[in-house]
Amino acid sequence: MPDKYQFIIQDEQGRLDSLLASKIPNLSRTRIQELLRDKNILVNDKVVKPSYKVQKNDLIAVTIPQLKPLAMTPEDIPLDIIYEDQDVLVVNKPQGMVVHPAAGHPDHTLVNALLFHTKNLAQSPEGFRPGIVHRIDKDTSGLLMVAKNSFARESLENQLAHKTNKRLYLAIVHGNFSEKSGVINAPIGRDHFNRKKMAVVENGKEAVTHFTVLEQFHNYSLIECRLETGRTHQIRVHLSYIGHPVAGDPLYGPQHSLKGHGQFLHAQILGFKQPHSGKWLEFKVEPPQIFLERLTELRKSD
Repeated sequence: MPDKYQFIIQDEQGRLDSLLASKIPNLSRTRIQELLRDKNILVNDKVVKPSYKVQKNDLIAVTIPQLKPLAMTPEDIPLDIIYEDQDVLVVNKPQGMVVHPAAGHPDHTLVNALLFHTKNLAQSPEGFRPGIVHRIDKDTSGLLMVAKNSFARESLENQLAHKTNKRLYLAIVHGNFSEKSGVINAPIGRDHFNRKKMAVVENGKEAVTHFTVLEQFHNYSLIECRLETGRTHQIRVHLSYIGHPVAGDPLYGPQHSLKGHGQFLHAQILGFKQPHSGKWLEFKVEPPQIFLERLTELRKSD
């Protein structure tokens, strides 16, 4: 069944798309444009543009049809599997690979590759991310844990929720630090001005990132980050917030940066308890070649 919303405007509220994005959860401006195009948003029973200026007493009716489920096709994509047992699988995700299918990226994802590798993946409530317990961004490389059954999923999710697992990232960032370490405790939510971005916002969700400076170069630093929480784009947002954006970050960093394939951010160390035995498992993988090459260049030029 489609979701339906209806509003009677009490006073002028600005643009229609801005109003709807603030009133209806998880409704992007792109989705609003699609709904307007398909006549699923009407103002006073008429089709209007996204930029329509809402007036007092306007009646806004919104119908959101259910999206067709994404087809998840197993694909023979090579995987760098670091560890696997009957409950969990640890994979080293390459830079450039999306973790799970989405409307704008329905295939060639890590999930498609996992479905080819094994038939044993824990189902997810959303249906389109079997086995996936946590994500890393498309252009972030490194370690991910995957649940192969519901017991393992619950165990790994509980470890994430109670902060008993271990996730350490390497990042090359802009600028130098006066301190050797620090903690960034700043809430993260959707950026009010650009819905493709996250930002530090007053009413955001708790987000805590610990960082340690490992090396410093001319205009750049190599740091290690430990996640206490796991918000979308957390490290990238937090480091940009304190004035040290991740090098190569196309969304949160400066235009001129290290040349690469996106942000120089790598999930290097992952640790957690095996769901059944409770044994501590910990894994470490080196960053991709482009990361190591730029690091070598920075060390030589320092």
